[in-house]
Amino acid sequence: MTGSDDELSLIEACRAGRTEAFGVLVQRYQNRLYPTMLRLTGSADDALDLLQDAFLRAFEKLDGFHGESSFYTWVYRIAVNLALSGRRRRRSFPIGPLVRGESTIDPPSDPTRTDPSLPLERRERDAIIQRALDSLADDHRAVVIMKEYDGLRYDEIAATLGVPVGTVRSRLHRARLELRDRLKGLASTHEAGLGAQTAPDLSLGVPTDVNPGVP
Repeated sequence: MTGSDDELSLIEACRAGRTEAFGVLVQRYQNRLYPTMLRLTGSADDALDLLQDAFLRAFEKLDGFHGESSFYTWVYRIAVNLALSGRRRRRSFPIGPLVRGESTIDPPSDPTRTDPSLPLERRERDAIIQRALDSLADDHRAVVIMKEYDGLRYDEIAATLGVPVGTVRSRLHRARLELRDRLKGLASTHEAGLGAQTAPDLSLGVPTDVNPGVP
């Protein structure tokens, strides 16, 4: 997907010195990108740091964006690879003044963690699944999140990570098997702690296809 005319206009305005135009892009996409960073890190603070680092890196490399993809796809790739590489920088200044004239990016809300109206079972299930994701190797966790949560195709994941499609399939196959094992163990532990109560249903959100040859 290529960049829209609106995105390209904002980017050109930013290149011309109107940095507030980049702030529009930050506000437009930060909420969409935040859940991916949260699942990759398992920490709201780390997710916000990554989000800021990714947009700062995008701002610094804006001349390298040529519109072959959407801006979101471009900054998504930057953010995921920052998370996996561990090359998150120690900033001497926040990104906020650079793009918005404020102190920081507003932390996007995470309704699955903050909304008390959500059913307890769903919140328990989400917490258990996140613990299972956290136990996976970084590269395995990333492909699960990109495929199962973000809905990327195999070729899109491969392009994001800079690896062959076959590597993505292999990692996803192993990650799904590992995730199933982790979830079984965590569910058993949780159920034992509940005693006679009903344990949360982990069938939702758990991958069911473990055939690496089938998209």
